[in-house]
Amino acid sequence: MVKTKLAVLVSGGGTNLQALLDAQNSGILTAGEIVLVISSNPKAYALTRAEQAGVPGIVCSRKALGSQAAFEAAISQALADHGVELIILAGFMSILSEDFTRQWPRRILNVHPSLIPAFCGKGFYGLKVHEAALEYGVKVTGATVHFVNEVPDGGEILLQKAVEIQPEDTPETLQRRVMEQAEWKLLPQAAQMVSEEIGKGKET
Repeated sequence: MVKTKLAVLVSGGGTNLQALLDAQNSGILTAGEIVLVISSNPKAYALTRAEQAGVPGIVCSRKALGSQAAFEAAISQALADHGVELIILAGFMSILSEDFTRQWPRRILNVHPSLIPAFCGKGFYGLKVHEAALEYGVKVTGATVHFVNEVPDGGEILLQKAVEIQPEDTPETLQRRVMEQAEWKLLPQAAQMVSEEIGKGKET
């Protein structure tokens, strides 16, 4: 079976990228192969992770490129150059426009650190999600992998996993546990599922 070509879009440390690379190495992610890492931040440690894994990494900075259109054009060009078939947003801190997402129906995956529809949408990212969960007093949170469309965190849900909140949790400890127990497990699973689906589509 020909592997589906994946691009991982990142902005920071790249822990979810690492989970995907580890899943490739351990045989969890077999239907897809990471062929490109794109970072919106030139200083992202995720680029070092890509280099260590022998995966090409490039920077597309909206600030440096000057506009959303130029930023998305640069991303699109890089995706085309590498024959990418599935995009995975892994801590990517830039919003992609409706024009962009429309070109990739059911081909962009995102992991969000809550059980959507709770604590999602505009303004809910990173630690802010975990702060909101603790402020609200919910007993269970988790992570969601969903397809990306023009609505922030509004695409079809693929996988969810619950994580219990502990009485002594801080936003930081909760963030770490949601990553370890949910995000790092769900994202490779979802990548495998969708890569398999794309692969089957190519065979018919």
